[in-house]
Amino acid sequence: MLRRRARWLLMFGALLLAVSSSGSAQTPAPGETRVYATMLQLMRGVLYPASNVIFTAQADDPASFKPALRPSTSSDPFTSAYGGWEAVENAGLALSEEANLLIIPRQCGNGRPAPVKNADWLLWVQELREAGMAAYTAGQVKDADRILEAAGAVADACLHCHQKYRNVPGGMAARCQ
Repeated sequence: MLRRRARWLLMFGALLLAVSSSGSAQTPAPGETRVYATMLQLMRGVLYPASNVIFTAQADDPASFKPALRPSTSSDPFTSAYGGWEAVENAGLALSEEANLLIIPRQCGNGRPAPVKNADWLLWVQELREAGMAAYTAGQVKDADRILEAAGAVADACLHCHQKYRNVPGGMAARCQ
C-alpha cells in the first residue's frame, strides 16, 4: 500500500511538473515567428559584428590574417576556421539575411514598436540586403576595390536608417518614432 501511494505521488508530481512547464515554453505554431530580441539586441548581436568584418576588410587585406592557434575556437572572424576572405563572404550573407529579421515586428530598445512597415524603413532594409550581397560577391572574387564599394553601401544603408530612427534628439527614449 505504501509503495503504491509513493508511486502514485511520484507519477502525480511528474504529471504536474510536465503540465506546469509546458505553459511557459510553448512551441510556435507552424509558420509563426517567435521574436526574442529587441531591435537594439539584434543590431548588437548580428548586424554590428557582420558589418565590422566588412569595414575591417576595406582597410586590412583579409588574406593577411593568420589563423589563430586554435581557429575552431577563435572569436575573431578573420582568424577563425572560416577566416580571410571567407569571413567577408559570410558577413555579407549575414547582412543580407539580417534584412529579413529587420522586417519582423519587434520592439526597439526603448520598448516602442520598430517601424518595420514604414516605406522608408523597407527601402533602407533593401539597401542593406543589396549591400550585403555586394560584400558577399566582393569576398568571393577577393576584390579590394569592390569591398570598398560594398563597405560604403553598408555604411550608407545604416546611416539612412540611423539618421531618422536612431540618432534623434531626445536620445534612446525618442528612437523608432
